[in-house]
Order: sequence, then structure tokens, then C-alpha cells
Amino acid sequence: MTVGEQTSSEQTLDSNALAAAVEGAAPAREIIYRHSIVVRVTHWINVLCLTLLLMSGLKIFNYHPALYWGNYGYQGVPSFISITGAVDPATSKPVGTTRIGDFNFDTTGVLGVTYDSNGRAMRGAFPVWATLGEGLALARDWHFLMAWVFVINGAVYLLFGLFNGHFRHDLAPNADQLRPRHLLKDIWDHLRLRPPRGEAAKRYNVLQKLAYIAVVFVLLPAMVLSGLTMSPAVTSAAPFLFDLFGGRQSARTIHFLTANLLVLFVLVHVVQVLLSGMFNGMRSMITGRYVIKPERTS
Repeated sequence: MTVGEQTSSEQTLDSNALAAAVEGAAPAREIIYRHSIVVRVTHWINVLCLTLLLMSGLKIFNYHPALYWGNYGYQGVPSFISITGAVDPATSKPVGTTRIGDFNFDTTGVLGVTYDSNGRAMRGAFPVWATLGEGLALARDWHFLMAWVFVINGAVYLLFGLFNGHFRHDLAPNADQLRPRHLLKDIWDHLRLRPPRGEAAKRYNVLQKLAYIAVVFVLLPAMVLSGLTMSPAVTSAAPFLFDLFGGRQSARTIHFLTANLLVLFVLVHVVQVLLSGMFNGMRSMITGRYVIKPERTS
């Protein structure tokens, strides 16, 4: 046999080796365009608005750190939630107390009473570093300004989602995703901290879809409408809001609770971004491009 010639058996072996090498090679990563420019811009405006709304809202809450049900709320009326700071007569030390219904919790150092950098005790429902505004008037100005920016930004996002098909294509779960077996599998993957890969990573999973739908169409509207109900100017033009929320103080309580649920959602969202790859997630929300990691081989 001359140089360069191969028998059929040798050619077969080479072909098998090549196929094995291709099969064993790591799958190539895929880059998709995940977020449109409108989604990305409204997302970052929401981040700014919600941060300033939260901080200014905590400042406003500090001036009357109690929540009630009904239309009236003042000192002497039983409150549903209260955060107070007082001096313990037995120890002569300041103590922060958070009361929810009939249950009292010592929250010194976190809520009610906190300490500055010099170790001095500072009374206030929420610590100074978490609030915005030097006084009540400035905190309200910030809150109202950011609220209107937030509402306008949300309206742009809603209109885009409706007319562009973003809600229908990206957020609406299909029938297969709503099957109990599929739901349980997604829950189990989340509990094991296993982010999706391959084809599954190209779309939101069913838990993400349900969470986003609840936030966009339930939580945020409830927070906005309950906030408007606390405004006498708004309720004079739309008195039905009193009936919707059961009174101005009930609206204030619901506003506070929905804001806290939103903070919880944001924390879970950030954890999910960290688990699935912070750089990849941040890049997708800045440039729109998202890298799909290949399927696990085992």
C-alpha cells in the first residue's frame, strides 16, 4: 500500500473517531436577543423610581409609624401594625418594638431603635440611612414626583406590552406549563437552585411568568390605587376608591403591605439573577443580548 492510501477498515476507524470527537465536544453557546429597548429602558426607570419611592415612603411612615383598618387612624385607636421605640424602665435602655396584631417583637437595632456610626441610639421606625428627605414635606415631594414618573413609565410599558404582543408571547403561560407535573418540576428545580439551560432558558419558566403577571397586573395596580386613595384631592373626584379599599387608613395599610411584597419580589428577583449568572443577566437588560448555556450532559 502506497503512502496516503488507507484501507476501508482504517477509514471506518477514522470516521468513528471523528464522530466520537464531535459528540464529545462541548456544545456551542447561543446568543439570543431577549429584551427589547422599551422593556430595558422602562426596567431601569422602574429601578430608580421604586428605590426613591421606597426610601421616601419609609420617611413618611416614620412620622406616624402605625397602620389601621377603616377610615380613621390616630393615637388611641387600635392599630394593626406599629413600630415604636421607647426606654425600657427596667434597664434604662432604648428598645425597639414591632407589633403585628397581638404579637410583639423586639426589633432593637433594626426597627424602632437603631444606632448611628458612633453607637448612639436613634428612635424611628426605619433607620435614617434607609430613608429619603430631610423632613416630611421634602419626603412627600419626592414620593409624589417619583409616583407620577412611575405611573407614566408603567403606562408606556403596558401599552407596549399589549400592542407589541410582549404579554401574550412572553408572559402568558401555555396549557402545558400549567399542568401540575410541570409546575412541580419547576418548583423542584428552584428549590435545588438549578437555573434552566438550553431551550428552556430561551423563555421565562412558568413560575417567573406567574410572578410577573401577579406583579404587573395585581400588585402594582393595588399599590398605585391605594396610594391615590390617600389623597383627598383624588378621592373627592373618585370617591369609589373609599369603597374599593374600605377607607383611607385601610388604603394606607394595603399600600404599605403591597410595597413590602414588592420589595420581597425584588429580592427574590435579584437572587435569581445571581444564581443564573449576574453578568449575563445584567448584559441582557442593558444590551438585550442573552447567552444561552448548553444543556447539562448529566
